[in-house]
Amino acid sequence: MSMATPSIRVSQCTRYRYRYSACQRCADACPHEAIALNDEGATVNPKNCQNCALCISACPTGAWASDNFKVIDLLRQAIKQPTWSVACAPSGETADAIVPCLGAVDGVTLGYLAKRGIPVTLRGQWHCGDCPHGKTGAAQLALSLEAVDVLHQGARDGSNNPEAPINWMLPQLAQPTRALNRSQDKKPAAEFAPARRQLFRRLIGRGIDEVILATPQADNQPAPEKAIRPGPYSITERRELLQIVTQQKDGQAFPVQLHDGLPLMQLTLQPGCTVCEACFRVCPTGAIQIEENPDAWALQFRFDRCVACQACLEVCQPRVLDADASFDARAEQPVRVLMSLNKQRCSRCDRHFVSAVPEKTCPVCRDDEDAFAAIFG
Repeated sequence: MSMATPSIRVSQCTRYRYRYSACQRCADACPHEAIALNDEGATVNPKNCQNCALCISACPTGAWASDNFKVIDLLRQAIKQPTWSVACAPSGETADAIVPCLGAVDGVTLGYLAKRGIPVTLRGQWHCGDCPHGKTGAAQLALSLEAVDVLHQGARDGSNNPEAPINWMLPQLAQPTRALNRSQDKKPAAEFAPARRQLFRRLIGRGIDEVILATPQADNQPAPEKAIRPGPYSITERRELLQIVTQQKDGQAFPVQLHDGLPLMQLTLQPGCTVCEACFRVCPTGAIQIEENPDAWALQFRFDRCVACQACLEVCQPRVLDADASFDARAEQPVRVLMSLNKQRCSRCDRHFVSAVPEKTCPVCRDDEDAFAAIFG
């Protein structure tokens, strides 16, 4: 297996889009301390990187990629077989597919194969305690398997008869094919344990062939303009695949809980929005949009484009954007209007403007008045 390091598309990184973002998912997932974070995004140290691909599965925006590990290639292989097995390379196990670390196979991919009814066997998790990737790879694998359970439960809860069995084949962990030979004085790096991790902070219906192609209280001042960088919108293959997984027969709901292993989030706006539009400008996928005409303005949320990167929650200074704890995960949902306002007309320059409270003059004229007062008193 080649040791070529992953590359980052900085325009998709939340740390690039918002200079003060505290996101460190990739660095937390890296067991080799190969990723350095900065306010321009992140960089990888090729001397430390061992190409485990855990940064790829940890990033909800798809900023990290590797020529040596593409989940879509695994799907192409898996959907052609009645059963499918995958093993991590360090374990030395044989399987239909060999990956650098089992934690690099995300929960959405496993959930898709489970819904498709393909029995999947994961080999090598018993090796996590002796593996250099196991320090974080075991937790990442546990999170992915838990995400599959959340999706499976959503399919059950949304059916007309929640007690009836559904035709999902959940992934199975294989037992070791040979006795473990651990040194008595060697302390295991990590043990696989499927336990819930602390949450980090809390187009449609296409077939697989198409998919293949504790923050201090802030004041209400908007985020500085220079802190937000523009970039192209991008939807990940993982998010598009999830839209297939959450489809239900007869338009039934697919209720799920907010989970760190799933690129899903439903937004609610509480009173107190200052109409700064920072959430719209920072969103890397176009999930938050502004629709306006000469007389009206609206802040909208498109659920099917959200990957739960939570950059909008970080950038919102009045802290009025909330992520719902549970929600319907189907993609076929109407656009949610978070806020709608009639535009006001400035008494000084006669132009239309948007404000959360009644104002006589627009922000430009108010700035001019403040500047004049500061200069001349």
